[in-house]
Amino acid sequence: MKNNNKFLYCAGLTILWFFSAFSYASNQVQSIRIWPSPDNTRVVLDLSAAPQYKSFSLDSPDRLVIDLSNIAGGGALPKIDGESQLIKAIRSSGDNNSMRIVLDLTSKVKPTVFSLTPTAPYGHRLVIDLPDKQRTESRPPPSIRAARDIIIAIDAGHGGEDPGSIGPSGIFEKNLTLPIANRLAELINKEPGMRAVMVRTGDYFIHVNRRTEVARGQQADLLVSIHADAFTSPQPKGASVWVLSLRRATTEVGRMLEQTERHSELLGGVAEIIRDSANERYLAQTVLDLSMNHSMVTAYQAANQVLAELGKITSLHQAKPQAASLGVLKSPDIPSILVEVGFISNPKEEKQLKSASHQARLAQSLHRALKRHFELAPPADSLFAQQRAREHKVQAGESLSLLAQRYDVSVDALRSHNQLANDSIRIGQVLRIP
Repeated sequence: MKNNNKFLYCAGLTILWFFSAFSYASNQVQSIRIWPSPDNTRVVLDLSAAPQYKSFSLDSPDRLVIDLSNIAGGGALPKIDGESQLIKAIRSSGDNNSMRIVLDLTSKVKPTVFSLTPTAPYGHRLVIDLPDKQRTESRPPPSIRAARDIIIAIDAGHGGEDPGSIGPSGIFEKNLTLPIANRLAELINKEPGMRAVMVRTGDYFIHVNRRTEVARGQQADLLVSIHADAFTSPQPKGASVWVLSLRRATTEVGRMLEQTERHSELLGGVAEIIRDSANERYLAQTVLDLSMNHSMVTAYQAANQVLAELGKITSLHQAKPQAASLGVLKSPDIPSILVEVGFISNPKEEKQLKSASHQARLAQSLHRALKRHFELAPPADSLFAQQRAREHKVQAGESLSLLAQRYDVSVDALRSHNQLANDSIRIGQVLRIP
């Protein structure tokens, strides 16, 4: 009887060992995707289970090594989708329980490696972010001229590995935001005195922190992030506009103050004056507080203009700007708004958002709103401010043709610029001179 118990005990241990060994190597690399962007490359390993990994860098030549444990299938790599100038090759080796993946790089980088839990339509992932430092540092800042263009950074929400929300028909939010952003950029770039800067120009991932850095690097006067809303039920509909919450802005100002090495970047020429001063932190606090207040007021005013225009072509989910602690709105030194152009989870609105004609109308309404906002409150050194200064208050005895001759413009241009139905003007009327 004792022998039988001993036999059963040993058999049980053997079975447990077999299944544990089987499960130990149950993970598998299913695919590898490369998402290049202008200044960053993201490599994504799709896995059947949560990854167990270690990573380290080597030089001479430059390489990144990823060691995966609990991996079945030996060292064979699946098909690699995509390519990047940062990556010369991806190779692997391994045995029954582990895999080593080596990325041969064209230059030395500081990679970021982290795992992601399943989010539709993706499962478990291991993500490798490779910043292209050379491209980032070589990007020249925009030149500042006496009458400069107003710079608007346009952020097409999500992208690449981050698809955003998914509509009833299966369309991804990222595939709706980019065409609207592109159309808006085209309209802005046709407007004298305005210039658009695209945060992303293709289907690739950009971290939310990097989006505000792109806007700051281009000295943007406004950051506009375009998204499509979603809810768990199909009923909610309509557009809304979000601005930075005061709590988030105060927190970000505190973080900026702690990073003294970034004061020059954040404060511009003011930082040169207060550098090495015993009161640097307090002066920086004052400057950043003033900047934050200006940014929040500007963003709120722009948001109201956007809502007024969107309300002409679509329903509004919220009639007033909403404050939120959203990542893309985190910069207290750059006026930022997030525009939800509609609910992708609403079948009717999803159909509209997929329509090229509706996308064009959305872009046109955003363009009108932004133009109107900066006409009313132009930056002091901008072409818009210079044009605003060219105003004339009609005096007794003056006519439209006389003023056109005085300012060396055509009557038609003067009439069109002031949206006049005819040539009649009245005493005291203020005319803008094109």
